[in-house]
Amino acid sequence: MDLEALNGELIACRLCSRLVAWREEVAHVKRKAYLDWDYWGKPVPGFGDPKARVMVVGLAPGAHGSNRTGRMFTGDASGDFLYPALHRAGFASQPQATHVGDALALRDLYITAVCRCAPPGNMPTGDEISNCLPYLQCEIELIKPKVFVALGWIAFDALLRLLTTEDGRPTINDRLPSSVVRRSSFEFSHGASYYLGDHDGSSHWLLASYHPSRQNTQTRRLTTGMFDQVWLKARELLDE
Repeated sequence: MDLEALNGELIACRLCSRLVAWREEVAHVKRKAYLDWDYWGKPVPGFGDPKARVMVVGLAPGAHGSNRTGRMFTGDASGDFLYPALHRAGFASQPQATHVGDALALRDLYITAVCRCAPPGNMPTGDEISNCLPYLQCEIELIKPKVFVALGWIAFDALLRLLTTEDGRPTINDRLPSSVVRRSSFEFSHGASYYLGDHDGSSHWLLASYHPSRQNTQTRRLTTGMFDQVWLKARELLDE
């Protein structure tokens, strides 16, 4: 399977009835500011360079962001904080992301998420996360990134489930582990980096960052300087 085939399968997914109902209700009712928009209202595929060495993993599409525009981190406050940072680090061609077709291009970086449908309250259930993880696993196997950047604890935990063994030893797995217990040898904290071992002749790393949600940026739990350091670290690891 290639990325095009994977995304075609993903977009047609209706496995999680709660998420299907919510994403379609939001797309039908709309927000007053976007009444003239034709909402996407489907699972949102990954976006970026198919040969990227950096993979960024978020939580899920925003109800009136990616669920509206059909592209990751596009059209909401999180994207308004993310893409300027990626532009400053040289990973994005421009600092704005407003809609598909806005000429934004990513360089050596691919953006995806743990869940592909907008969840009520921005909180997917454990079963919904498990249902969606095989799509992320396929993306990892197809793209083979060197550096993973987890935006938030849920993305961090999901990547550990896919990239480490059940006893917490670092390695790159070629399948989903059967256990869903968090690996105790890895602790989420902003700016933390973890070696994941060597695979296909490259060293692999996991970086942790607070999610660029409005809740984190407006309270200054995540500042511009803090976020820039994450992307500088990603650059350093690519250059090793």
